[in-house]
Amino acid sequence: MSLVDIPETRHRGTSVRGLRIQLVTPAELGEREIGSWRAIRRERIAAGTPASPFMEPGFTLAVGRVRPGARVAILWRNDEPVGFLPFERGAFGRGRAIGFGVSDCQGAVLRPGLAVTTRELLAACGLSVWEFDNLEDGQEVLTDGAAATFRSPAIDVSHGYRAYEDELRVRAPKFLKTTLAKERRLARQTGDVRFVFDERDPAVLATLMAWKSAQYRRTGRGDRFAEAWIAELVRRLHGADDPGCSGVLSVLYAGQTPVAAHFGLRSETQLACWFPAYDPAFAKYSPGLVLHLRMAEGAAAAGIDVLDMGRGDAEYKESLHTRLLRVHEGAAVRPGPGAALHWLLREPPRRAQGFVRDRPRLAARAQRTLVGLAKLRDRRRETP
Repeated sequence: MSLVDIPETRHRGTSVRGLRIQLVTPAELGEREIGSWRAIRRERIAAGTPASPFMEPGFTLAVGRVRPGARVAILWRNDEPVGFLPFERGAFGRGRAIGFGVSDCQGAVLRPGLAVTTRELLAACGLSVWEFDNLEDGQEVLTDGAAATFRSPAIDVSHGYRAYEDELRVRAPKFLKTTLAKERRLARQTGDVRFVFDERDPAVLATLMAWKSAQYRRTGRGDRFAEAWIAELVRRLHGADDPGCSGVLSVLYAGQTPVAAHFGLRSETQLACWFPAYDPAFAKYSPGLVLHLRMAEGAAAAGIDVLDMGRGDAEYKESLHTRLLRVHEGAAVRPGPGAALHWLLREPPRRAQGFVRDRPRLAARAQRTLVGLAKLRDRRRETP
């Protein structure tokens, strides 16, 4: 672990006492630090921040077990933990949000009013860039790096499932009527239909992962479960019992046969929808849509207020949602050679792809330049 001291400075014209930032692996977090992390999140949630399980220490701890580059910056004031930034360290000072690519909510966990700048935070972490693709809304320190904002449709069951269903009857009556009719038809033609909100059988999880992999290949998308660390992360979270971040496998059965399933993460009051899939042999019954209605019902019964379906404008999300959250994509940057390399290596926007045709050559040149700068720096240090 390493320590970096931020001297007393001024932030937006207000005098700020010095902070000490400690870098550790997730496994090095102690009970005191984890307790402070949870307390800060509770304070934020009480002030209106959504209770995403991805922002809880349990998710960072799980990622740390499968990603060796995982780190946490702990901010200390007067020997008290007052903030945390989980991240994954890359080459040339490039960092990413913890679980980048699968995490649906990212950011720093800071006590309200904590005065630290983006540059100070990144410098203490040894980062030139911190990339994010689902930054939590309201992240004052990091939002300036956002390049795009996305809707994250959600299902609000805080007043119970019946109230949610009544709202659907008003805003999406055809969708609700059709989906419930298909559920009845499935029951008539295949036997008893039942739903399990929290299925613990690992064999059913394996079935879901196989369905999802086939769906990725069928739709031309990269298979996330072909990445060993993602598959292992999901299996670990399925067995977790952390109240702030535990895996929930929900399954729709026709008789004894699973026809649709979903694996997500739950906190005390939010279910983050993550990996839904269904058996294509039952596609005519829309089992995935039926599953989501039953998930809403099961979540409400389990004391969950919100089901966050994640960013994107899929048609089923538009039909199901009764609330909208927001997330951001972009990068917090500390000026320097590492930041310059980030802009050269990043995927260019669609409208610029016709212009940036030689990105691999430019990236190789930038890498050689950085290596040369590092050698020059080392020679200067050796000079008496």
